[in-house]
Amino acid sequence: MKRNLFAALSGGIFGLGLLLSGMTDTTRVQGWLDVFGDWDPTLAFVMGGAILPMAIAWRVAARQRESVLGTPIPMRPGGTTIDASLVLGSTLFGAGWALSGLCPGPAMASLGWGGAGGLVFLLAMLAGMVAAPAARARLDRMTVTP
Repeated sequence: MKRNLFAALSGGIFGLGLLLSGMTDTTRVQGWLDVFGDWDPTLAFVMGGAILPMAIAWRVAARQRESVLGTPIPMRPGGTTIDASLVLGSTLFGAGWALSGLCPGPAMASLGWGGAGGLVFLLAMLAGMVAAPAARARLDRMTVTP
């Protein structure tokens, strides 16, 4: 119960932050991505404002063994691998973000007022999440190893 309460509170604060910063406004996000046109630097300030507190939070969390809920904090992954899956997934994410002006967080936050476009985006995002493992498995079967 406590975990769900914290999740709802965290999600609500995140959504409120997205709303107050204007990141649920698809034209603002697309303006950030339009570097050769009418560029809107607002998203740079939002990202910059998020990086500093997160850097501090990660430092604090690295010293803790348990979360405020008493659950273990997972260890940071040892390394990162840049492979075809990462590049393809990042490309698809970026293309969807540029075309719609939404990514998962703002899409959820804008459900109440996003209209049909927000709902279509959310349904397409969920369909992609469901289809991705099957597509990955099929690509793995098609990959020829030397």
